[in-house]
Amino acid sequence: MRKILPIEKRNAVLSTMAVLLEQERANLKAVNQQDLSNYSGDDLAMEKRLLVDNAKIDGMILSLQQLTSQEDPVGKVRFDFTHENGMKISNKTAAFGTILIIYESRPDVTVEAGGIAFKSGNKILLKGGKESLLSNLKIVSLWHQALKDNDVATEWVEYLNYDRTETQIFLENPTQKVDLIVPRGGEQLIAFTKKHASCPVIVSGRGNNFVYVNKEANLEKAVAIIINGKTSNISVCNALDKVLIDTNIPNWEIFAKQLVTELQLFNVTVLGDEAVAKATGVKAISSDLIWYEEFLDHKIVIGATNSDQEAIDKINKYCGGHSASIITENNEIAQEFMDNVDTAAVYQNASTRFTDGGQFGLGGELAISTDKLHQRGPIGLQHLVTNKWYIYGEGQIR
Repeated sequence: MRKILPIEKRNAVLSTMAVLLEQERANLKAVNQQDLSNYSGDDLAMEKRLLVDNAKIDGMILSLQQLTSQEDPVGKVRFDFTHENGMKISNKTAAFGTILIIYESRPDVTVEAGGIAFKSGNKILLKGGKESLLSNLKIVSLWHQALKDNDVATEWVEYLNYDRTETQIFLENPTQKVDLIVPRGGEQLIAFTKKHASCPVIVSGRGNNFVYVNKEANLEKAVAIIINGKTSNISVCNALDKVLIDTNIPNWEIFAKQLVTELQLFNVTVLGDEAVAKATGVKAISSDLIWYEEFLDHKIVIGATNSDQEAIDKINKYCGGHSASIITENNEIAQEFMDNVDTAAVYQNASTRFTDGGQFGLGGELAISTDKLHQRGPIGLQHLVTNKWYIYGEGQIR
């Protein structure tokens, strides 16, 4: 087992990495352009996630600076107890050991997720997609430079340049000890990882997020929130895919038509259930199975619902367990909705686009977990730890 690095060393590496990213900004963008030109362009969302521009680099640097300023998550006392026989017992947070991050397209994950895992005292194994290989190798070379500049072994950050077959072999029979795997990507990647992994996996699941417009909604707020959720960034897991409209809204059909018109101004393809299609003239959905889909595209489905309970039931049946929002001025109705919808993040009168470690004050995230163990929602620095029991005795026997 590797000896954990002192927090001063971990912070120094992160600070150096932030400086190197600034120094190598132009070179990193140039390398990324090679990845973009090599990409086939079949998937708009994938291509958007692949791009490294000034804003992305700014985000990487900021995440490293925020991580550097945060407290050490390792060694925090979570429970203290003195046994009747005099033994002192405490439970403290501890590093996992080695974390493997498997991801598609997003070179910023190489910095942000890698940084969170490193600050948490772990060795990092990175397995990025072939579409971002050159960008990832460039960033990993900066990691290695930052480690060397602080007299830390480069083995703390390792890139696995494996194809699918090699990755499967490694998952099933790792050539080194792996304590935790975090897949970041689409449902196929997550299913592949879960199927073959021989250690625990944190599922950073699909989005398929819902907004429910309740009968007591401020309809102006509703339109703004829906437009933001759908159009501000289609390529992210916190984007909006489904809208439910309460038919108890006075003249709900007029509101539905207005919403469709606004969405179409942003070139969003709008589909409706039978009631919404009849009220607005949009194309009707061909099957209820579409309610399960995450689109990652300029596409949305709008449905009508007759009650709050029906909305809750529909969301719980079809959503990805990620985020759901209710638009209502009635706080009691909102609380009932938020308590009973089974998603990692629940909102009243706000966009699902805020489900994000940085936006939640965590200073970035390793992933957004749609599992309930061991952490749900954005996994920040303070969540990326396991725990360990420390017992101090003086010869006690049982």
